[in-house]
Amino acid sequence: MAGLVPVTVQCPHCWEPIEVLIDTSVAEQEYVEDCQVCCQPLLFTVTVPFDSEEPQVDVRPENE
Repeated sequence: MAGLVPVTVQCPHCWEPIEVLIDTSVAEQEYVEDCQVCCQPLLFTVTVPFDSEEPQVDVRPENE
């Protein structure tokens, strides 16, 4: 069942763990969201495998 799944990632700027909600109804997505701690822009690349609702999330600085 698709929906919003909380995922904890580490900010590559301030190294703090942050929790984000990932929409698992979209199999592949890429978007920019600011870190909740240091406000730096982060590029999220998300893949939801066909046989799983556990998203694979890659986070890196937006301008890397």
